[in-house]
Amino acid sequence: MIGAGAGGLTALAAFVAWEARSSHPMLKLRLFRSRSFSVAVAGSGVMMSALFGALFTLTQFLQFQLGYSALQAGVHMLPAAAGIAAVAPLSPILVRRLGTKLAVGVGLLLLAGGLLQISGASVTTSYGGQLAGVIMIGIGTGLAWPACIGSLMGTVPAQHTGVGSATNGTFAQVGGALGVAVVGSVLSTRYQHRMTLALAGHHHIPAAIHSTILDSLGAALGIAEHVGGGAGGQLAGAARSAFMSGMDLGLRVAAATAFVGAVIAIIALPSRAASDRQRPAAEPLGGHHDPAVGAASSPEAAFAGVARVPRRSTQRVVTCDPSSSSSLATETARCSN
Repeated sequence: MIGAGAGGLTALAAFVAWEARSSHPMLKLRLFRSRSFSVAVAGSGVMMSALFGALFTLTQFLQFQLGYSALQAGVHMLPAAAGIAAVAPLSPILVRRLGTKLAVGVGLLLLAGGLLQISGASVTTSYGGQLAGVIMIGIGTGLAWPACIGSLMGTVPAQHTGVGSATNGTFAQVGGALGVAVVGSVLSTRYQHRMTLALAGHHHIPAAIHSTILDSLGAALGIAEHVGGGAGGQLAGAARSAFMSGMDLGLRVAAATAFVGAVIAIIALPSRAASDRQRPAAEPLGGHHDPAVGAASSPEAAFAGVARVPRRSTQRVVTCDPSSSSSLATETARCSN
């Protein structure tokens, strides 16, 4: 794992060095100098990190703790999707009234609050006890994400919106992957620690079974069902308790991440996107500015330059038949282009 991480960082450093020296970079690094771009992109990554980490743990909770099927677990996560769908169209209105930084900050705070509400769950918690937190997650995401996208897309020149969109998508995916990795690692570490303590006095358990129990809650519940009786019930109870402890800790980490992102957004993110103030001048991907590019603000202005080009005339020499009665051997005809 350490080798893979080091290799990834090395590849990232090489990519940044190449893009900084390239005359036609795929990613214009100078865009990150604008806080409307860099802070918004970071906000998208932080938001997806917390969201994906929460979804990773909640789906396991719904299936292993509450006994839902995979389809039922998906259906019970629909309130979060409904919150996103309901609030996302209203986000631009709130941005115009409150500003980008407050829209993003409040959205991330709602996301953090929803995660904290769910992190108080125990082995006796039902789905209804977590529904409020699930809805808050959806509302916070629906409020913050469109505001982040609007801020960064308003920073890039119009012909480079594809670069801005791709950058936002990349940061969101990286943030989501990191969220699953971090929250999953926290959950797994706490689960294994609690189960190791619970199994400490049971030396008769074979090593292979012991390792399987420590692997995951699903594996432990499978073994508990196979054992049955009082021993199986005790094993299932200990596994569920250890899992809930790990899930609560992982969700608190995700909530802390969202809270830090909200603070950074409120402090560093401009209140208005660049498109609300002044759109950047058009510029080629290579970074070399052409004075002619962007000079015309409308098609009429662009064609006005053509109208000022002087009209040229050409001369055509017509050779007459020697037998003609015309006294002119040649005549000059002027025609306009």
